[in-house]
This record gives sequence, C-alpha cells and structure tokens, in this order.
Amino acid sequence: MTGSTDDREKLQVWCAGEDWCPVTTTALLVGKKWHPVVIHRLLDEGPSGFSELEDSVDGVSSKVLSEVLDDLESKRLIDREIVSEKPVRTEYSLTDHGESLEPVISAMRDWGKRHITEPEDPGVSLV
Repeated sequence: MTGSTDDREKLQVWCAGEDWCPVTTTALLVGKKWHPVVIHRLLDEGPSGFSELEDSVDGVSSKVLSEVLDDLESKRLIDREIVSEKPVRTEYSLTDHGESLEPVISAMRDWGKRHITEPEDPGVSLV
C-alpha cells in the first residue's frame, strides 16, 4: 500500500461542486450495502476465493456476492485471478487502489464500534 496514486489510477467523475464531489465519488464506491464488507474482509483476510468470501460475508447470497465482486472489479478495486489448481478456482484480492480505501473502511468500523449498540427490540434494525 505504498506509493501514490498517479493520474491513470484516478477515477474520472464529473461533479459540479468541488466541496462534495470527492465525498460523493467515495460514497458511490463504498456506499452500496456489501461493498465495504467485502473490502473489509479482503483487507483483514487477504486474497480469498469465492467460497471463502461467501462464508465470511454472512447474509449475502451467491448471486449478490458475484454482482458485488464484478462491480468492485469494474471499479478497479479488486483483481480476479484464476488459480490453476485442481480444481481450478478463482481468487480475489485488493488492487493498490482498493487497498488505499483501508483508512476509510477502518474509520467506518471504528465509528460503528463507538456509536452502534444492540437494539432493545431484536426485531428492529437500522438496516
């Protein structure tokens, strides 16, 4: 996770307001329900296969996880590699671009630890 992001790695996004554009762009990348969870798992556990991710991201369906991985790959946040073992498997890892989200994901985790408590009514949830 060393080095700086050069112009080729920067996202090309048009925004009208310089004050909010960077926040909006980041929110578009990690604001979807499962995106930050998958990034967090890859940060914590390193490269993982589909089944490993499915097991560690509790509550996500195979279909949704597949869509999330495709979306994160299209945004250059993760790499997909075919590992030629028997049986052949797919392994997912963060790109340098994806790893650069570590402070954002850590801040989200830390904020949650400070401000989220168990609901009084187990049937009620924020999400």
